[in-house]
Amino acid sequence: MNGWDDFGAFRKQSFFEGFLGDVPTFFKIFFVIFLLVFIFIIYKMVQNWLAYKASPLTAGYYQAVAKRSEVWGGSGDHSASTSYYVTFEDEGGNRVELQVPNSVYGYIIEGDTGELTYQGTRFKDFQRQGSRSGSRL
Repeated sequence: MNGWDDFGAFRKQSFFEGFLGDVPTFFKIFFVIFLLVFIFIIYKMVQNWLAYKASPLTAGYYQAVAKRSEVWGGSGDHSASTSYYVTFEDEGGNRVELQVPNSVYGYIIEGDTGELTYQGTRFKDFQRQGSRSGSRL
């Protein structure tokens, strides 16, 4: 036996060996749960994106029948955010509510008719043809 046999006692631990050995069990469980939640969120985001991309691009003649806004956040030092929605109805009476950008929301008036283009649940464009206040398509 030579003097180099005990040299392995000074071997440097890798990160994971140190993590598994020196960290209390509570923190290990918390880390694993956090990692699983993070992976689940990424999975859902990819799943939603793939469903959106697989949706056909839909275009047709629609009437804007309702508008609404939703304010969220804004407590303490945080500013509030607003989401804008417009409900469109086609000639057959089928309705679709889409979130629209605030720059478009102000230009659409309930009763406006025109060509709506959307994909899945995402608004693409609305080319207004005119306004029919109080009338149906």
